[in-house]
Amino acid sequence: QVQLVESGGGLVQAGGSLRLSCAASGRTDSFYAMGWFRQAPGKEREFVAAIVWSHGLTYYTDSVKGRFTISRDNAKNTLYLQMNSLKPEDTGVYYCATDNAWGQVSMSPRDYDYWGQGTQVTVSS
Repeated sequence: QVQLVESGGGLVQAGGSLRLSCAASGRTDSFYAMGWFRQAPGKEREFVAAIVWSHGLTYYTDSVKGRFTISRDNAKNTLYLQMNSLKPEDTGVYYCATDNAWGQVSMSPRDYDYWGQGTQVTVSS
Protein backbone atom coordinates (compact mmCIF):
# COMPACT_ATOMS: atom_id res chain seq x y z
CA GLN A 1 0.00 0.00 0.00
CA VAL A 2 0.92 3.63 -0.50
CA GLN A 3 -0.04 6.48 1.79
CA LEU A 4 -0.30 9.99 0.35
CA VAL A 5 -0.55 13.25 2.25
CA GLU A 6 -1.12 16.55 0.43
CA SER A 7 -0.31 20.01 1.75
CA GLY A 8 0.08 23.55 0.52
CA GLY A 9 -3.44 24.55 -0.39
CA GLY A 10 -4.99 27.82 0.62
CA LEU A 11 -6.69 31.03 -0.42
CA VAL A 12 -4.99 33.19 -3.04
CA GLN A 13 -5.98 36.06 -5.29
CA ALA A 14 -6.20 35.63 -9.03
CA GLY A 15 -2.75 35.88 -10.56
CA GLY A 16 -1.10 34.49 -7.46
CA SER A 17 0.84 31.29 -6.88
CA LEU A 18 0.69 28.22 -4.69
CA ARG A 19 2.86 25.14 -4.37
CA LEU A 20 1.26 21.86 -3.47
CA SER A 21 3.18 18.94 -2.02
CA CYS A 22 2.29 15.27 -1.77
CA ALA A 23 4.37 13.08 0.51
CA ALA A 24 4.30 9.37 -0.31
CA SER A 25 5.10 6.54 2.09
CA GLY A 26 4.78 2.78 2.06
CA ARG A 27 5.35 0.86 -1.18
CA THR A 28 6.79 3.79 -3.08
CA ASP A 29 8.45 1.42 -5.54
CA SER A 30 5.11 0.09 -6.70
CA PHE A 31 3.81 2.89 -8.88
CA TYR A 32 4.77 4.00 -12.36
CA ALA A 33 3.48 7.56 -12.25
CA MET A 34 1.83 10.07 -9.99
CA GLY A 35 -0.76 12.62 -10.86
CA TRP A 36 -2.67 15.62 -9.63
CA PHE A 37 -6.43 15.85 -9.99
CA ARG A 38 -8.89 18.49 -8.88
CA GLN A 39 -12.56 18.59 -8.14
CA ALA A 40 -14.71 21.70 -8.05
CA PRO A 41 -18.08 21.72 -6.25
CA GLY A 42 -20.71 19.93 -8.33
CA LYS A 43 -18.20 18.79 -10.92
CA GLU A 44 -16.40 15.57 -11.66
CA ARG A 45 -12.82 15.01 -10.63
CA GLU A 46 -10.54 16.06 -13.48
CA PHE A 47 -6.96 15.41 -14.49
CA VAL A 48 -4.47 18.24 -13.99
CA ALA A 49 -0.98 16.81 -14.47
CA ALA A 50 1.05 13.63 -14.17
CA ILE A 51 4.69 12.63 -14.05
CA VAL A 52 6.45 9.34 -14.68
CA TRP A 53 8.26 8.68 -11.45
CA SER A 54 11.45 7.17 -12.88
CA HIS A 55 12.38 9.55 -15.69
CA GLY A 56 10.21 12.59 -15.10
CA LEU A 57 8.17 12.72 -18.30
CA THR A 58 5.26 15.07 -17.67
CA TYR A 59 1.70 15.46 -18.91
CA TYR A 60 -0.70 18.39 -18.46
CA THR A 61 -4.28 19.19 -19.23
CA ASP A 62 -4.51 22.03 -21.73
CA SER A 63 -5.99 24.55 -19.30
CA VAL A 64 -2.91 24.54 -17.05
CA LYS A 65 -0.12 24.30 -19.62
CA GLY A 66 2.34 27.13 -19.19
CA ARG A 67 1.03 27.94 -15.71
CA PHE A 68 1.45 24.76 -13.66
CA THR A 69 4.57 22.63 -13.26
CA ILE A 70 4.58 19.11 -11.86
CA SER A 71 7.80 17.76 -10.40
CA ARG A 72 9.05 15.16 -7.99
CA ASP A 73 11.87 14.56 -5.54
CA ASN A 74 12.63 10.85 -5.69
CA ALA A 75 14.84 10.94 -2.61
CA LYS A 76 12.06 12.48 -0.53
CA ASN A 77 9.25 10.52 -2.22
CA THR A 78 7.46 13.81 -2.68
CA LEU A 79 5.39 15.12 -5.56
CA TYR A 80 4.93 18.83 -6.21
CA LEU A 81 2.62 21.05 -8.20
CA GLN A 82 3.76 24.63 -8.70
CA MET A 83 0.77 26.71 -9.70
CA ASN A 84 1.31 30.19 -11.11
CA SER A 85 -1.03 32.75 -12.65
CA LEU A 86 -3.92 31.18 -10.81
CA LYS A 87 -7.45 31.79 -12.03
CA PRO A 88 -10.78 31.50 -10.19
CA GLU A 89 -11.58 28.45 -12.34
CA ASP A 90 -8.61 26.67 -10.74
CA THR A 91 -10.55 26.54 -7.47
CA GLY A 92 -11.21 23.08 -6.10
CA VAL A 93 -9.92 20.28 -3.94
CA TYR A 94 -6.62 19.02 -5.31
CA TYR A 95 -5.71 15.36 -4.92
CA CYS A 96 -2.54 13.45 -5.64
CA ALA A 97 -2.74 9.84 -6.73
CA THR A 98 -0.61 6.95 -7.94
CA ASP A 99 -0.87 5.14 -11.26
CA ASN A 100 0.37 1.58 -10.86
CA ALA A 101 -0.12 0.56 -14.50
CA TRP A 102 3.43 0.17 -15.69
CA GLY A 103 4.34 1.78 -18.99
CA GLN A 104 1.40 4.09 -19.47
CA VAL A 105 0.02 7.24 -17.92
CA SER A 106 -3.72 7.64 -17.68
CA MET A 107 -5.72 10.85 -17.42
CA SER A 108 -8.73 9.04 -15.98
CA PRO A 109 -9.14 9.04 -12.20
CA ARG A 110 -10.56 5.52 -12.48
CA ASP A 111 -7.11 4.22 -13.39
CA TYR A 112 -5.39 5.60 -10.30
CA ASP A 113 -4.94 3.39 -7.30
CA TYR A 114 -4.06 5.32 -4.17
CA TRP A 115 -5.29 8.79 -3.29
CA GLY A 116 -4.48 11.45 -0.78
CA GLN A 117 -7.11 13.20 1.33
CA GLY A 118 -7.07 16.35 -0.79
CA THR A 119 -6.14 19.96 -0.15
CA GLN A 120 -8.40 22.94 -0.84
CA VAL A 121 -7.29 25.61 -3.31
CA THR A 122 -9.44 28.72 -3.53
CA VAL A 123 -8.66 31.48 -6.02
CA SER A 124 -10.55 34.72 -5.51
CA SER A 125 -11.26 37.16 -8.32
